[in-house]
Amino acid sequence: MALSRAHLRFLGHSTVLLDLDGTRILTDPLLVDRLGPLHRHARTIDEAHVHVDAVLISHAHHDHLHLPSLLRVRGGPRIVVPSGLGPLVRAAGHEVEELAIGDRLAIGRLTIEAVPALHHGGRRPLGPSATAIGFRVAGSTRVYFAGDTDLFPEMAAFAGDVDVALLPVWGWGPRLGIGHLDPYRAAEAVRMIRPRLAVPIHWGTFYPFALARVWPRALARPPHEFAREVERIAPDTEVRILAPGDATDLV
Repeated sequence: MALSRAHLRFLGHSTVLLDLDGTRILTDPLLVDRLGPLHRHARTIDEAHVHVDAVLISHAHHDHLHLPSLLRVRGGPRIVVPSGLGPLVRAAGHEVEELAIGDRLAIGRLTIEAVPALHHGGRRPLGPSATAIGFRVAGSTRVYFAGDTDLFPEMAAFAGDVDVALLPVWGWGPRLGIGHLDPYRAAEAVRMIRPRLAVPIHWGTFYPFALARVWPRALARPPHEFAREVERIAPDTEVRILAPGDATDLV
């Protein structure tokens, strides 16, 4: 499939491959089939797709900053992390840029801006402390990658500055902890931000193997609940549900 100037592929969990204006960006790469008790219940990553110019890391949790997955990313990308996480990632041999909220960075023809998130951002149990962030990627299309977050008032300031919102709508278990969006709070985020297009992420890819035995389609409902709620409260935004591995043009 020929790529347009604005194209993305959802690789599962919070991992999205964005191709925009000739620059390829990967978010929160988790490219393995197992992380502790969590198993991938979706298409295995085709690493031929993972040749990028930059990697955006939203926070230090192991399912978002996964050092073995960074080693599998091709292209010698710049790794963009929240302030405080640079030493951890540099120790693995990567070129790293640290951003605090409000900082901007040019990569190719794109501007990367660190924006707030409402989520615990440190590395548990004994790793470095850091503030979780999201990213706005501005080029011919403006993309907001929320990382992990709950609703926060500053989201309203994104209205008019976001064309495509990549929003988490669940996690990896039957319940959500604090600092996460569920389908209904994610739809409220859409109402606040008013993007042209919303793509639900962070759902249905990783969960404990035993859960699949008693719940064959575990965590498949959240994106559809999100789409129905967006249609109800923010009908001007289109929702596209992508299964892990699926792709879409953004123009």
